[in-house]
Amino acid sequence: MEARLGGHILADALVAQGVTHAFCVPGESYLDLLDGLYNQRNRIELVTCRFEAGAVHMAEAYGKLTGEPGVAIVTRGPGACHAAIGVHVAFQDSTPLVLIVGQIPFEETDRESFQEVDYRKMFAPLAKWVTQIDDAARIPELMAHAFDVARSGRPGPVVVAISEEMQRVMAQAPDIAPAEVLPPHPAPEALEKMMALLAQAERPLAVIGGSRWTAEGKAAIRDFLVANDIPVAVGFRRQGLFDGTHPNFVGDLGVGADAGLVARAKQADLFLAIGTRIGETVSQGYTLFDMAGRGATKIVHVYPDQAEIGRVYRPALGITSDLNAFALAARAMKPIEGPRWAGWRADLRAAREAQAKAPQYDGPLNLATALQALEKALPENTIFTTDAGNFATWPTRFMHVGEHQDFLGPTNGAMGYSVPAAIGAKITAPERPVIAFVGDGGFLMTGQEIATAFHHGANPVILVFNNAMYGTIRMHQERHYPGRVSGTQLTNPDFARFIESFGGHGEVVERTEELVPAVQRALASGKPAVVEVRTNPEQVTNRATIAELRAQAEKAAAAAAKAGAAE
Repeated sequence: MEARLGGHILADALVAQGVTHAFCVPGESYLDLLDGLYNQRNRIELVTCRFEAGAVHMAEAYGKLTGEPGVAIVTRGPGACHAAIGVHVAFQDSTPLVLIVGQIPFEETDRESFQEVDYRKMFAPLAKWVTQIDDAARIPELMAHAFDVARSGRPGPVVVAISEEMQRVMAQAPDIAPAEVLPPHPAPEALEKMMALLAQAERPLAVIGGSRWTAEGKAAIRDFLVANDIPVAVGFRRQGLFDGTHPNFVGDLGVGADAGLVARAKQADLFLAIGTRIGETVSQGYTLFDMAGRGATKIVHVYPDQAEIGRVYRPALGITSDLNAFALAARAMKPIEGPRWAGWRADLRAAREAQAKAPQYDGPLNLATALQALEKALPENTIFTTDAGNFATWPTRFMHVGEHQDFLGPTNGAMGYSVPAAIGAKITAPERPVIAFVGDGGFLMTGQEIATAFHHGANPVILVFNNAMYGTIRMHQERHYPGRVSGTQLTNPDFARFIESFGGHGEVVERTEELVPAVQRALASGKPAVVEVRTNPEQVTNRATIAELRAQAEKAAAAAAKAGAAE
C-alpha cells in the first residue's frame, strides 16, 4: 500500500463514496484537499461558488434530487459560519449532506487561533453528527461513516472538520466503499393493522412528505393511495411527491395552506402521515390533532426513524420503514372493497380546484392567470426551485406540479435558497429545464451565484417576483401594526440588466400575457436567464391587499376596544 498525503486520501475517499460533484468556496485551510481533487478532476466535478451558503444550498439541491449526500467544502471560521444556514436547511428538510470544513492546525487548539471555531459545539444542534479528523490514517473510516449517517434513518447533514496539518501528513490507509445496507421494511402485521384501520374509516386523509423518495417509490405510493381512493395532500414544499393534476390530489398542508383544506383535515378520522414528521407547518401550528392521541383522528405514522414516531403526536399505529420499501409493500396489499369515502375525496378535490381558480386581481398583471398559463407551457420534466416569502404561495396555490417534475424548497423558510438551488439542480440534471421562483429580497441574498452558473455552463431560468418589499414581514406588520411600515421597503436594481451584465438573457414582465413568451424565450436562449416579474405591491398576498389587511386589523382593534369597555 502506497503512502498518500492526507488531502489526497480525503479526495480518494470521496470517490470511494460515489461522489460526482462537490460545491466549494476555496480556502487556505484545505489546499491539500484541493490538490487531491485535482487528481480526481475526471471523476468529481468541483463547482466553484461565490458564497458558502450558496455552495451548501447547491449541494442540498443535489441531495434532494439524487437521494445521495450532496457534498460542500468550505473554509474555517467565517466560511463555516456562512455555510451554517445550508446545514440548517438540510437538517429540517431531512436532506442527506456532508459538509467538509477546513480547520486550524490541531496543535493550536484552544488558543483562539486565527479563525478557530469548535465545530462540534457550533454544529451540534444543526447536524446529525459532527466530527473532526486529525489522524490521516482514519480518513477513509470516518468519511465512510459520515456518508452512512447522512443517508441512514432520517437523512440529514453531517459536518466533518479537517485539520490543516493532517492533510499534509503521509499515511497508509485503504479506501472504504459504501456498505451494502438493506433498508428497513415494514413489519407484515403493521400493514395488516393499517388496512384494518383504513377499513373502519369514513374520512381518511394521506399526507406525503420526507426525502430520498425514488421514482419507483413515488409510483408505488401513488398506486396504493389511488387504488384505495384516498385523498392526498403533500407536506410543506413537498409538491414533487404526488401528481398535482391527479383527481386524488387535494392540496398542500404548509404555510399559506387553503383554510378549507385545513378545516377538512381536522374532520378526518384517519390521518396517514407517510414520510412527514407532522411538524409545525404541516400541523398548522400544532392545532390539527390532540397531542395525546385521544382525539377523533387516528394517526398512522410511517417514518424511517422510530425516534420521530410519537415525538409530538401519539399515533394509533407507528410503522418504522424506509419510505420506498413501505410504498412497495403497501401497493401489494389488497385494496379496501367499496370504500365509503368517495364523496369525501370528491369534496376535498372540488375544494382544491375551487381555491386554485384565478380570481380577478387589479392591475395589468394577474399573476395567478399567468402562472397557470406557464404551467401548461413548461416541459413535463421541469425542476422547480422556490425561495421563502409571500410570492411563494402563488405557485403553490395556482400551479400543479406534474408527476415527472420536481419541486425543491426550504422547509425551514430560508431566504436565498432558490437561486443557488436552481444552479445546483441544473448542474446535477443538465438535461432538464430548471425554473426558479424567488422574491426580490431573496434574490439579492444569493443572486451573485449567477456567476457560478456562467462559470460552469448551467442555464436555469430565474423568475424574480419584484414588489420592492420584504412582503411576508410587511403582511404581518399590516395585520398587527397597520400603517406603521418599518424596515420592509426595498430599493432594487434592474434585474434584467443585472443578468445581461454577465452575458445572460434578461426580460421584464408587467402584463399577464407577457410571462409565458418571456420564459419561452429565456429557455430557448440557452443562457442563464432572469425574468423580472413586476408585481403589484398593494397585492401583498394572493388573498388580500394591504388596504384589506389594514381594514381587518382596524376592525379587530375596534372590536377588542369595545369588548374591553364593556367589561
